[in-house]
Amino acid sequence: MKQIVIQPVTRIEGHAKITIQLDEQGNVADTRVNVVELRGFERFAIGRPVEELPRIVPRICGVCPWAHHLASSKACDAVFGVDVPSVAKKLRELAYMGHFIHSHVLHFFILSGADFVIGPDADYSVRNVIGIVQKVPEIAKQVVKVRYLGQMMTQTLGGKAIHPDVSVPGGWSKPVTKEEVESLKGMAKECLDFATFAIDFAKKEIFPKYLDVVKSLATIETGFLGTVKNGELNLYDGDLRMMTPDGKYEEFPAEKYLDYIGEHVEPWSYLKFPYYKKMGQFSMDLNHPVGIYRTNALARINVCDRIPTPLAQKELEEFRGTFGRPAQPTLLYQWARLIELVYCAERAVELLNDPELTDPDTRQAVTPCAGHGVGVVEAPRGTLIHDYETDEKGLVTNCNIIVGTTHNNAAINMSVKRAATDLIKNGVYDQGLLNKVEMSIRAYDPCFSCATHELDGRIAVKIDILNAAGEMIDTLAN
Repeated sequence: MKQIVIQPVTRIEGHAKITIQLDEQGNVADTRVNVVELRGFERFAIGRPVEELPRIVPRICGVCPWAHHLASSKACDAVFGVDVPSVAKKLRELAYMGHFIHSHVLHFFILSGADFVIGPDADYSVRNVIGIVQKVPEIAKQVVKVRYLGQMMTQTLGGKAIHPDVSVPGGWSKPVTKEEVESLKGMAKECLDFATFAIDFAKKEIFPKYLDVVKSLATIETGFLGTVKNGELNLYDGDLRMMTPDGKYEEFPAEKYLDYIGEHVEPWSYLKFPYYKKMGQFSMDLNHPVGIYRTNALARINVCDRIPTPLAQKELEEFRGTFGRPAQPTLLYQWARLIELVYCAERAVELLNDPELTDPDTRQAVTPCAGHGVGVVEAPRGTLIHDYETDEKGLVTNCNIIVGTTHNNAAINMSVKRAATDLIKNGVYDQGLLNKVEMSIRAYDPCFSCATHELDGRIAVKIDILNAAGEMIDTLAN
């Protein structure tokens, strides 16, 4: 039996490899996505004062620290039983829109963009961000500027763009001035102009060229999970909506997530495999998957009834008119991401025109206590759950974190297997084909740094030993 190993998987956050097993005829027998890193933040949290966690958990990831920061703050709010002032909620959401803008621009244009702008079969030496700069230099300049503006929006509001500490249990640590709001308005307007340009450019110049690939590569049928508020897309607040592959759904409050979501464990992965309990026993069988659902942009676009900003709603209607609801093709994550980019920029403009934004009453006092709290936001990479328990001194006794990439773990493995099975026949493959297998991972914009956690106090280790020629000669495992 021959083994194909793609390592590292490129243009993602974190580290992973793909192992493809071929049978005697050279066709795919099995595939696995192996994540080769570990973060133990759930263990780090134990014994810490819970109010410290919104400052600790952003260190899980430098790309999506705001997601962890705000989910943690909301979990702490719930532990303390505090009602956060209205202005604090708006400031949190506004900063989050800036974070989403930078993150979605990063993924679409820099991490995944080369597959479409340069081409999925192009040589890897040019299929990268440098190749994009050389091919479309003016767009590349705009990409860099808008990513900068998104980051500067968060920095203006919170003092730091990366690893923030401004959101605290009970609210927001500092008021925003009128001068800061006026400065932010210009940033948000420029981001909105780029967002509308970006989706128009993609619909005219990118997606039509690859529509057959978009509709066919790594396509699987799953359910979807996302946050809605009164049926509308919401990235900061609302109830969770679980949609089955046939489009039916049910909603539940975030604190009830364990009644609906189970966490399956496999010995070959540091990532857990969440699944929808009501569908039955977990299975990743491509022909008969059970309980598998997806999160992230495509999931959110599928589960919401509408988007509460006009330009993004128009894009949603066009998207659904073309692909239906729920849309299943994996590469449609890229299109959905651009719809969200428009929404985030529109929402930022709306919030900046709210006169309450400069209200100085941004924080409620809290007192350490025994409690339990769940905080949920929609991270750029999917539904993010922080679940904390504390003792009477306010020290953390239990911590559970489920991130967007963890929710997508089973679907990522299924998508990779589907892509490899469809593309590799009779042992024939090349680097362009293997890149298409990688594209099935990139579509999810995974952050494996966020997704890996210690399991049951034990770290499973598997070591492959290679000789000087790069041939595997032995494997050690505990």
